[in-house]
This record gives sequence, C-alpha cells and structure tokens, in this order.
Amino acid sequence: MKVFYPEGNLIDTARNQRYIRSAEGLAEAALEGCILEARAVLCDAGHNLHVEMPCMEGIIPYHEGAIGIAEGTTRDIALISRVSKPVCFMVRGFEDMPDGGRRAILSRRAAQEKCQLEYINKLRCGDIIPARVTRLESFGAFCDIGCGLPALMPIASLSVSRITHPSDRFCPGMDILGVVSTIENGRICLSQRELLGTWEENAALFSQGETVEGIIRSVEEYGVFVELTPNLAGLAEPRAGVAPGQTAGVYIKSIIPSKMKLKLVIIDTSPPPTERNPPNYFITSGHIDRWVYSPAGCSKIIETDFSARNRQ
Repeated sequence: MKVFYPEGNLIDTARNQRYIRSAEGLAEAALEGCILEARAVLCDAGHNLHVEMPCMEGIIPYHEGAIGIAEGTTRDIALISRVSKPVCFMVRGFEDMPDGGRRAILSRRAAQEKCQLEYINKLRCGDIIPARVTRLESFGAFCDIGCGLPALMPIASLSVSRITHPSDRFCPGMDILGVVSTIENGRICLSQRELLGTWEENAALFSQGETVEGIIRSVEEYGVFVELTPNLAGLAEPRAGVAPGQTAGVYIKSIIPSKMKLKLVIIDTSPPPTERNPPNYFITSGHIDRWVYSPAGCSKIIETDFSARNRQ
C-alpha cells in the first residue's frame, strides 16, 4: 500500500522541486497525476488560496480547497489556516492573466481524494502510520494523516500514564506515529500508547535503588503520581509543596511487576520542562493485531485487540 504523508513532507524533495520550478514541469505533473506541494501565501476575500512557486503563481479556487468545502462539511478555517504553510495539490490547468503572464489552476481537493482512495480507505485498525499534530484540544490531538486529511487522537489514547491536556505530550507541528484505533463512517481515530512499550519494557529501563528524573502528574492525599515514561508511572510518598507538571528527581524504592507498581521517593523538584520532544517508540512500523500492556501473571489486564475491531 502506498503511503501518503502529512502536508509539508514533499515540499523540499528533489522530485517536487523539479516539477514546480518550470511551467513544463507543472504540465508534466498534470499529465502524470502527481501530487505536489508549495507554500500558500494568501487566502483572498473569496477564500481562494494563492500558492507561490518558482515558475509562476498558482491558485486553488475555493471549492477546490479541501474535501467537504463545496458541501459545507469542512469549515473555511481549513483554508485560512494554511496561509504561510505548505499545501498539497494536483495541477488542473493554466490560465492567461491580464498582465500577459500565466497562472496555474490547482486542486487540493483532488490531492485529498487521491489520498483517500489509494491510502486512507485501505487502512485497517492496527496499522501504524505517520502523522503530524495540527491542533490540540482538551479532549485530544488533531493530526494530519495525509494531504491535510484529519484524524483525532483522543487524550486517553496518548499514553497509559494519565495527563491533563495533550500539550503535556505534543506541540503543533510535531511529527509522530499513530496506530489506527477506530474507523467509523470514514473517520479515523488514532492511538499512540500501544507504540510506547509494555509495562515490562518500560520498567526494564530502570532499576531499584536508582534516582531518576520524572514528571509529577497528580498530587493526592495518599501520595504523588510521578511519570517516568509516558507508559510508566509510580506512586511517591506524600510531599508538601509539589505540583503537577513539575520535574522531580525520584528514588526508586521498589519495582513490583505482579502489581504493575513502582514505589518512589521524591528527592527534589524543579520547574516544569519547557520543550516537548517527540516520543520514543518501541514499535515504529507495520501492523498490530493485539497488544498487552500488563506483565504475565498480573491480575489486572490492560490490552488492545485491534483484530476484533476489524471484524466488527
């Protein structure tokens, strides 16, 4: 299956640059049905997107701006928000301008339809795909999974360790991986926690007696939950003056696989981290049918069965 990438991945490739630097290249791309990219520099009063290319200006007419624009199911913000960013398109033709120049007529909708038909419609639950974070909301992260087409990664799917907001994990523009979690009426939801390792895989990164860095996620009367990795958190003894989001140095008292527990002691705290780095993935490609987070013999089972969702 051919993979289509989020907008911005093609713009600097040699192949893309070869096509957009000349009128002959654009004409060739039109005949071959190629998807190209260039930067949108203006969304005019009619919500037509103007695209800057080395050889000439291009225009994406309003109704060609995205799937659903003509039908009213996609909001105009989907076009306005592309200004100053790369946009994908297919070349539909050329027109002569009053000043004697020429302009390329482009269609982003056609590129998205090609992506939908040849890529997204063939995805199954459990497929691991590239994505780019585009917007963060309290309930999850919206991602571009190909040619600007969106998918949602709900906040509960970002990691096993609980967070208060997707900004605890991501920032807009971050390139990530996701596993297709659900497909319903053409809408795709992604998950990431299955790619971030099992309890045993994460716990193996640490040893009893070590003092390591973590992030305080919640403060309760009975203790403080400290995240060591996105898929591994432990409970520290109560400590005054700590707050969610702070970085903490923690001493590992014990690691108990049978109960999926880490007992910690907070040594010191420092201000919250200012940067968000892409996650470290244990799985980076392919397909997952079933994922089990819990260690063998643990009474509590945490798992995801993607194959069952494909049978529904």
